[in-house]
Amino acid sequence: MKNTKKLLCFLLTALMIFPVGIFAVSAAENDYVIVSPYEEVIWDGDGAWGAYKGTLHSHTTYSDADVDLATMVKAYYDKGFDFLANADHGVTGVEWNRKPKYPILYNYQFILGNKQTTLTDEEYEGMITGTYNNRGKKMTCVVGANELNDLTLTKCHVNGYFLPEGVGTGFRGGENAFEAAVKFTDKNGGISHINHPGDWLDSNSNPDAVNDPENIAFLTDIILKYDSCYGIEVFNEDNGPTGYDRVLWDNMLMYALPYGKTIIGYANTDAHDENNIDTSFMTFMMEENDVDHIKETMTNGAFFSTTRSLRASDFEIGPDKPIDACNTDLAYPMFTKVAVDGHKITVEATDAETIQWIADGKVIYKGSMTDGEFTLDLDTIDGAKDFLYVRAEIISEGGITVTQALTIDNGEEPLEFSEQNKSIIEKFIKAFTSSLLYVLIQEIIRAI
Repeated sequence: MKNTKKLLCFLLTALMIFPVGIFAVSAAENDYVIVSPYEEVIWDGDGAWGAYKGTLHSHTTYSDADVDLATMVKAYYDKGFDFLANADHGVTGVEWNRKPKYPILYNYQFILGNKQTTLTDEEYEGMITGTYNNRGKKMTCVVGANELNDLTLTKCHVNGYFLPEGVGTGFRGGENAFEAAVKFTDKNGGISHINHPGDWLDSNSNPDAVNDPENIAFLTDIILKYDSCYGIEVFNEDNGPTGYDRVLWDNMLMYALPYGKTIIGYANTDAHDENNIDTSFMTFMMEENDVDHIKETMTNGAFFSTTRSLRASDFEIGPDKPIDACNTDLAYPMFTKVAVDGHKITVEATDAETIQWIADGKVIYKGSMTDGEFTLDLDTIDGAKDFLYVRAEIISEGGITVTQALTIDNGEEPLEFSEQNKSIIEKFIKAFTSSLLYVLIQEIIRAI
């Protein structure tokens, strides 16, 4: 009898334990963690980080712009920018009170009547301390930037950063100029991103180019191959030739994340004249506005990308109507907080009318943002555990601002990346579409 009772007790205990154990294992297998690039940011209270506006891609008459360096830098300063990198074509930037080394052929600017200038020492010191014109806050000079595409019409543009002085001056790329520029930057201890890829893809005349698997793989493989290359420009200037680069960004994220690497989305003015300064830019969340923190933020993604100009789009992520707020008094939307709590993401923002959430290239929610706060609960969304990432966009008449991707970590080991062998024909096609001849043919066809 005692043995029978013991057996019954054991069976009852087992029935109580095993379902719980099975459920716990199942839940653990299906659970995931949202990994946010904003995790370390202190948003308010003691020690709150600052929100710093800037661009890392601008031009002067030291390459192909219409505005001299002194005038351009002062214009950024007057418009409230907190940091600036001058990235002339094939010219590695130096401090704004010094003349950079540049290819002699850029002396054609003198023939056009354009001058090449620098700030005075007093002006430079005033800007980097914030005392110039009594502005009260400094603008950090980021040296060592270079758009590695010197005196060519090819559209394979890469920005290299933190290059040694003079290194990269006159760089022209060659076959597969994208990878050549990334490789060059990597070899010289810098970091890089791919500039305005939609221009190279000619996606304005062929929007589906941003969904072409070959194009996605070609660009993403370069970023996967080189740890020092972190992403692409998703907004560039007024997005004339690059209106669909956000769609390309989503496709590249889906390609890259299984390998354990995200694609950071940058936004830059790419200004060649003063009218282009109020176009696309970034807001970095940093403890201090200095070069070390700027470099760190460029690589960890703790920033937001904004554009003031974007065409309406038939693609799902929109926008539904065009945005054209450059050089107006319209306020652009800005995130003031991104917080993760379990499977919930809460964002706070100013001057935002609409918010939409994108996961794996699809809009999973779109609604009003008039109260300035929104919480996305992934537990209420079917299939969320299988997402690779989510990201938020806030929209108003004044512009559109996007977060970086918040990735979904389900505990799986990342795939090991190995470069795919390409046929001779594939290599030839990519080399040809990166050539001067191809670009000239494109421009002739457009003119006709």
